[in-house]
Amino acid sequence: MSLRRPLLALAAFATTLGVFAADFAIRDGDRVVFLGDSITEQRLYTTYIEAYALTRHPDWKLGFRNVGWGGDTAWLRQRAHPDEGRLFAAEGEALDGMVTNAVARGLGRDVLPHRPTFVTVKFGMNDHSYQMFRPDIFRAYARSQAEIARELQAAGARVAFLTPQPIEERRPDPDKDDRNLSLRQFSDGLKDVATQTGAGFVDQFQPFMDLMMTARATDPKAFIGGGDAVHPGPSGQLLMAWAVLKGLGATAPVSSVSIDATGSKSSAEGCTVSNLKVSADGVTFDRLDSALPFPVDDRAVPALGLAPVVAELSRYTLTVTGLPEGDYEVGVDGETTLKTDSKSLAGGVDLTRNAGAVTRQSQEVLKGVFRKNDVYFERWRGVQLHNFPGWAKGPEVEARRTAELQRLDTEVANLEKRIDENRKPRGHTFTVRRVR
Repeated sequence: MSLRRPLLALAAFATTLGVFAADFAIRDGDRVVFLGDSITEQRLYTTYIEAYALTRHPDWKLGFRNVGWGGDTAWLRQRAHPDEGRLFAAEGEALDGMVTNAVARGLGRDVLPHRPTFVTVKFGMNDHSYQMFRPDIFRAYARSQAEIARELQAAGARVAFLTPQPIEERRPDPDKDDRNLSLRQFSDGLKDVATQTGAGFVDQFQPFMDLMMTARATDPKAFIGGGDAVHPGPSGQLLMAWAVLKGLGATAPVSSVSIDATGSKSSAEGCTVSNLKVSADGVTFDRLDSALPFPVDDRAVPALGLAPVVAELSRYTLTVTGLPEGDYEVGVDGETTLKTDSKSLAGGVDLTRNAGAVTRQSQEVLKGVFRKNDVYFERWRGVQLHNFPGWAKGPEVEARRTAELQRLDTEVANLEKRIDENRKPRGHTFTVRRVR
């Protein structure tokens, strides 16, 4: 049963997802840090966002680190371990003191050493404690988020708050789930915090909820996110990345080529066209792009039937008019990548996922980013923060830790160098050939 949502309705989300201007929030030279809980630690939506930035802006110097921690909260529970009973009961100066101490400790160890210039902050799932809305918990949450923004901004970083996505239980009315009603209140309150602190704000809760509700209207047992109710799998996290990227000002155009076969003319945006040849069988030309199309994780393809991910994040198009009516094959470097017809070509076809070597190059960037992020996670959590028992501690152990950190830092640097090499577009020969 199809779960496809009308694209026009979804396009309206672009006007409500964020408070950033049209310019992309990530900029050339940025050192980006993703801060959050286990959903961030999964290294899925964050990797998709990173891959978008790297492929869309291959000449930018960018660095990304993921410091998500399972079970964490805005008061940095997993990093600073405040007494939550006292925290929720505290108000005024007592609350300020506890929050300031916890946030300073957590950011000081895990975020600020990266000298970030842009940080996304995604908390709320654990904060609401999986129950009906509690004002005492929300008070601690809002104060902690404001303190995170203050600390990061004082260190020179721009901040974007991301709401949590809703919980996806297998019920026909997830919007009536007490936990989701609480998460909605936390998300609305987070928007106020963003306004007060001058931080960015992206609401991914409502787009995800609307997708769930549309799916449940068709199939009460539909489960759009994969994974489990709290931790979406690749498909659900691609939907999250789509919402976040739109909220951060990401745009769709990659490059476009338009060819008039009758006049042997071409025009292009975001790329250059050379060696155009027109024959009775079709056209051939060389294309060198300025960017790569957005790489879609093969495991996340079901998301493409639920939201206009490619249409809104990756327009990599080819238009050919003036062709004789009939069926055609589009090829890249001699490899057939798409079978279509003259009418579709005249209207323009998107080749994001059907550009042969171009698509594979983009996918290699995504694979490299996944690998780099996994190695960094092992470096940070498995080595830097590994807590040896007292009987095992000593100079020799710490010397071995230092050596392993250096080895993993080198591996991360080499992987980043390879990613930078792979994200530079290469020239390719495109053909459009009539088959009947």
